[in-house]
Amino acid sequence: MAGHKPVHFLWDWRDRIAVIRLNRPERKNPLTFDSYAELRDTFRALAHARDVDVVVIASNGGNFCSGGDVHDIIGPLVGMEMKDLLAFTRMTGDLVKAMIGCGRPVISAVDGVAVGAGAIMAMASDLRLATPEAVCAFLFTRVGLAGCDMGACAMLPRIIGQGRAAELLYTGRSMRAEEGHAWGFWNALHPAAELEDAALALAHRLAAGPVFAHGITKTQLNQEWNMGLEQAIEAEAQAQALCMQTRDFERAYRAFVAKEKPVFEGD
Repeated sequence: MAGHKPVHFLWDWRDRIAVIRLNRPERKNPLTFDSYAELRDTFRALAHARDVDVVVIASNGGNFCSGGDVHDIIGPLVGMEMKDLLAFTRMTGDLVKAMIGCGRPVISAVDGVAVGAGAIMAMASDLRLATPEAVCAFLFTRVGLAGCDMGACAMLPRIIGQGRAAELLYTGRSMRAEEGHAWGFWNALHPAAELEDAALALAHRLAAGPVFAHGITKTQLNQEWNMGLEQAIEAEAQAQALCMQTRDFERAYRAFVAKEKPVFEGD
């Protein structure tokens, strides 16, 4: 996907790392019908890509994403029939499904606002970095909607706990960066000038690792939500046996014997 050329957001590819940025910085990068659909399709395509190992969703112009555009999305939704509304909400949920199913680690680097669907995109990422100034809000109740949007009621409690998630989803209030870090939503906080470099450093670290095994880790992290403990242990036994057949496993062994650092090649 090195030559991928999306219309509704920016795409940068180098060293097997893809960087996505929403590109309406003058309005804090809101989503539109078209950008939702193109992001969904891009993450679906990533599941089959052979030249991308890690995805970074970066901020642009000091902000991550201000959610659905008030004029381009919210206004038209008010006048839609139920079947069209359901088609839209299913499409937004499909973006989260595609992020989860893309088979690659996804890192969000959040500066400024990540609210509404922007907060969901951060939530659906595997790893989340932010600045101390970052503002994250699941503000759906503040526009007359339920907090159960795009998987929030399933995913957010698993990240920060049921009580904390319930408070954020009922009230729609902003989660301060230091709260999110203490609660485990943000993996780390970095100054704005260092945020993207930190995200790319983490992406390079993952890309230099056993990327096939990373894909297995992502699959198991998501599939095991719905498993009992015995099922999970058996699933992991099968997954790990599969990874033991890779050349990267053998490379790691030979490097250990030679007292060298392993060089993984993803197979």
